[in-house]
Amino acid sequence: MDYFGFSTNLSIQTEGFLFNILNMYLVDSKGGAIACMLLALLFLGTWPALLTLLERRGRLPQHIYLDYTITNLLAALIIAFTFGEIGKSTTEKPNFINQLSQVNWPSVLFAMGGGVFLSLGNLATQYAWAFVGLSVTEVITASITVVIGTTFNYFLDDKINRAEILFPGVGCFLIAVCLGSAVHASNAADNEDKLNSITNYGKEDTSIKDASVSMETYADKDPEKGAAIIEKAKFGTAHFLIELENKRAIKVFGKSTFIGLAITFFAGMCFSLFSPAFNLATNDQWHTLKNGVPNLSVYAAFFYFSVSCFLIATILNVSFLYRPILDLPKSSISAYLSDWNGRGWAFLAGLLCGFGNGLQFMGGQAAGYAAADAVQALPLVSTFWGILLFGEYRRSSKRTYILLVGMLAMFIVAVAVLMASSGHRK
Repeated sequence: MDYFGFSTNLSIQTEGFLFNILNMYLVDSKGGAIACMLLALLFLGTWPALLTLLERRGRLPQHIYLDYTITNLLAALIIAFTFGEIGKSTTEKPNFINQLSQVNWPSVLFAMGGGVFLSLGNLATQYAWAFVGLSVTEVITASITVVIGTTFNYFLDDKINRAEILFPGVGCFLIAVCLGSAVHASNAADNEDKLNSITNYGKEDTSIKDASVSMETYADKDPEKGAAIIEKAKFGTAHFLIELENKRAIKVFGKSTFIGLAITFFAGMCFSLFSPAFNLATNDQWHTLKNGVPNLSVYAAFFYFSVSCFLIATILNVSFLYRPILDLPKSSISAYLSDWNGRGWAFLAGLLCGFGNGLQFMGGQAAGYAAADAVQALPLVSTFWGILLFGEYRRSSKRTYILLVGMLAMFIVAVAVLMASSGHRK
């Protein structure tokens, strides 16, 4: 019997639950999609901080990225063989393994093309972080990604997102690009003033001391036995900048800031194309598949996407071992294999990035890839880590702080507006 419609609703809910259990798991609600986006935002904002930390400790970026790309592929395999294999495979929604043997090469090529764009973008940002800083690099690349990629995705998704909300959010990201460039220019000027304040800069002079240097004594040292007092420069001081330059793998002093900005904008252009390519791979808006061939599932597409990421990253970084760029020292395969300094952190970064990308695509398949680009607000997380771990913007000018706050405010507004534009794919 139907008591006030309760039995009918229960029947519908039960059928929907059984459908999800018996078939491949898919995120099919707006709430679930937003949960995926928020978790992806945390992961995608954290892994760059780990790679930056390793480079600042002197590990070669080629070694870091080779480790990172291994676990990045591993994350895609885990997602494919778990979520992609849940439930019974059907003709309309085949499971991951069944799709590997289907004639769906047009969609596979779109997915792999997206992986190439992402791999090039991630590789470029690894060098941009050293020149421009973690926070500003992430802000500019993410904003370019949203301005270009979100526009593409909006039309590819048959305008399921609310344009009157979506495009004002895109405008906020565009403003953030301008503010991010201004923050970088202002902070670079601040650092130059700090360095110019030191006499005989560039020469070894252990007698240089000022109020910005702190004296730090370790508890296990006994001053009565002649233990040395360790001097450690505070975040944001000229001495800190010099110590950082001496330790880090990528040397930036004396190089034009234009190099960093050029690398950053190149990375942003690459990032802006990977999501639309993935969208085409999973939804076949250009009708490249033959009749009767089902669309690639988000899990199969992510597998091909990650395989191409891995191949491009491995080929380029192995070549960079022997022909390094930006005056980095040469290395070799044997040197890489024996370098265990920070390898665990690089592996963790790859897992975070892999699962973050997978969650972004899972949310995008449900709510629209344009709305899923809200995860490009990851600089909010990266800036937190940049300030906490690396002391970015410490002792900067008032002008830099004002620009920084304005940049972050635009991101907060932009991510809220972009998520509010979420639709639902039919």
